[in-house]
Amino acid sequence: MSTLVLAVRDSSTMLRRNLLHARRYPSMTLNLLLSPVMLLLLFVYIFGDVMSAGIGGGGADRSAYVAYLVPGILLLTIGGTTIGSAVSVTMDMTEGIIARFRTMAIHRGSVLIGHVVGSVLQCMMSVLLVGAVAVAIGFRSTEATALEWLLAIGLLTLVSLALTWIAVGMGLSSPNPEAAGNNALPLMILPLLSSAFVPVDAMPGWFQPIAEYQPFSPAIETLRGLLLGTGIGHNGWLAVAWCLALAVLGYFWSTSLFARDPK
Repeated sequence: MSTLVLAVRDSSTMLRRNLLHARRYPSMTLNLLLSPVMLLLLFVYIFGDVMSAGIGGGGADRSAYVAYLVPGILLLTIGGTTIGSAVSVTMDMTEGIIARFRTMAIHRGSVLIGHVVGSVLQCMMSVLLVGAVAVAIGFRSTEATALEWLLAIGLLTLVSLALTWIAVGMGLSSPNPEAAGNNALPLMILPLLSSAFVPVDAMPGWFQPIAEYQPFSPAIETLRGLLLGTGIGHNGWLAVAWCLALAVLGYFWSTSLFARDPK
């Protein structure tokens, strides 16, 4: 068989392996899903009226704040889900299974490909579940066209891919699963410091550059524009550029770490 056929076959096997692990040990995925769902409910039902009045400059309108909040929560969900990928990779590296894979006649890159594709699928499933909760509490996207929905799904997939490669690199560079979880925490903290909950121009002046010049804010603004029919401006190109840069960085970082001989 050709190298490409072997790579696809072995990557498919590794993908099934990772999906089986996720199905047999769902506690981590559920724990990571709990945070965005709790934040969504907290900000809608506890702070929703106040936040709506503050952002809109008028009366409280919780439904308006739900529409503003959900795109950021979806990106937060992706960031949280990829933490599980970092932990899973570290577990493989420290429990000896990778050493055994190295002795077998399998495509070397299939192990990482299986982790990445499996993580992207889990991210999209997590987004679907959190999105269902958002719809249940009142989120509507009536202004989005079919093309905008496709672009929104494409953006979410691209963000998942980029963050997954970064998470894989964090997992490979971590000595144990606990360290991997801690090292990957910025993937969930950065969305909290973005425009997910309030507009950047409503933040203190000293904090605005932190929220503006990071990958999550343009991705959130782009997703918000696609789902709500508002303007996107330059955020679309910035979001794609950030995703491609992070994906390339994460890919080369991960493959270089994985290619090193074990100590």
